Amino acid sequence: MTLPVPGVPAESGEPGGDSYAALLVPASTASRDAVREALRDLDFTGWLAPASDDWVVAIAVPGDGTIAAARRGVLDVGAALADALRVRAFAVRVRSDRQLVIAAWDGADELGRYSSDPSREAGADDEVLDEPFGAEHAAAFAAAAGRPDSAGELEEVLAESLDSDSVFESERLARVLGLLGMPRWIVASAALPKDIPTGPDLGGFERLGAGSTGMSGVVRGWMTGRVRRRTPPPPAIADPPRADDPGVDPWLL
Repeated sequence: MTLPVPGVPAESGEPGGDSYAALLVPASTASRDAVREALRDLDFTGWLAPASDDWVVAIAVPGDGTIAAARRGVLDVGAALADALRVRAFAVRVRSDRQLVIAAWDGADELGRYSSDPSREAGADDEVLDEPFGAEHAAAFAAAAGRPDSAGELEEVLAESLDSDSVFESERLARVLGLLGMPRWIVASAALPKDIPTGPDLGGFERLGAGSTGMSGVVRGWMTGRVRRRTPPPPAIADPPRADDPGVDPWLL
C-alpha cells in the first residue's frame, strides 16, 4: 500500500492562490523541543522549522483545515500551545490567497483576532461583510511580538481593503511579518515538502503526522487526515459583522 506523505498541501477547489498557515512562538520564551512536545500532545500534523534565534515556527498541514485532535485548526492549536507552555503565541492563516487571519495569545489569554475578509470563511452567508475585521488589535499584536513601535503602521496595513483581483493576501502577510520581525519565508511555505524559496533548507524541517515522526507519522498522518477532512475547524470569527445587523450603519455599506 502506498500512502501520501503528510505535509503535501491538499489541492483546493477554490479559485485563487495557496492556502497555508503557521504557528509562531518567541524563541526566547520556549525552546523548539518544548514546542515539539506540545504539538505532539495535540496530535499536530505539519512541519516544525529548523531552530532560529528569534522564532520557533511550525507550518500546519492542511493550512485551512483541521490539523490536530479535537477538531482543532491552526487558531485552536495556537491557543492550546500558548496555554500549555504559558507563552505568547501567534497563528497566521492564508486561505486561497484571498483571506488572511491572524490571532495572538499570552498564555490562556487571547490578545486579539483579525480577518481580512470574514465573508470568505467556510459557511459564511451573503450577509457577512467582506471588509477587514479586527485591525484594532494591531497594538496588541505588535507588543506581543516585541515590536510596539510598529503598531501604527501595522494597523494601517491590516485595515486596508485590497482588490482581491490584483493583490494576494500573501502580499499583506509579507508586510505584517516584516513589521513584527517574523520570518517572511512563511508566505512561501505552501511549497513544502519541496524547497522553500528564500527559506530554511528542507533538511532542517521535522515532519509530524498526528504527533508522530518517521513511518509512524506517515501512517498516522494519512489515517487521521482522512477523518479530519470531514470535520473542519470552526470559523475564525465566531460573530462576524453582518449587513443585516441593526447596529451597522447602512450608509457605510
